[in-house]
Amino acid sequence: MSIHFLREIENLKKKILAVSSVVEESIARSIAAVIKHDATLARQVAEGDDEINEMEVDVEEECLKILALYQPVAVDLRFVVAVLKINNDLERMGDHAVNIADRAAYLATFPKLDVPPELDEMARRTQTMVKHSLDALVESDTELARQVCAADQEIDQYNRKMHVLIQDQMRSNPDDIDRLLHLLSVSRQLERIADLATNVAEDVIYTVEGTIVRHRVAALDN
Repeated sequence: MSIHFLREIENLKKKILAVSSVVEESIARSIAAVIKHDATLARQVAEGDDEINEMEVDVEEECLKILALYQPVAVDLRFVVAVLKINNDLERMGDHAVNIADRAAYLATFPKLDVPPELDEMARRTQTMVKHSLDALVESDTELARQVCAADQEIDQYNRKMHVLIQDQMRSNPDDIDRLLHLLSVSRQLERIADLATNVAEDVIYTVEGTIVRHRVAALDN
């Protein structure tokens, strides 16, 4: 294994971590924009999406360069392939953050609507999933990755709870239906971000163990 190849791999790690950092911040800001009723913060998220897109392209080009020049095998090949997939998942997380920010910007044009504590908790847990999935990548920690996969079921449950809560509020407050639908959309976006964090965790397991665990519950329980 050449010193040049090792440097390229380290550089690739730095690049994907840089993307993850920006995406994490975008998600945090979009959620804060909803909770704080802050249109300015929402606009900042939307304006930052181009940066994420540019970083995603840069990482993809780096991966393709490594594959073409060094033809890695075994764990190194799995790592580069996983980064390609994780890179795309991070970009999609960024898109969902923008969608949340768009909902926040809309809600900010009306009197403040109380955010259900369930949505606040769902947002907190989703952010934790994202953080832990990326920590698992950095540390090659398959145990942490499996915890992320398991946590996805909790987010699904919160999303179902939000559907019930919003439906009840719509019946009680029909004048708020439009705003409540936007709040429900926030829940859906969070659920999708959690799914993408799970994808990242599954790719960490693949990188370290060489095992594809998608759709395989038994493999996640090992």
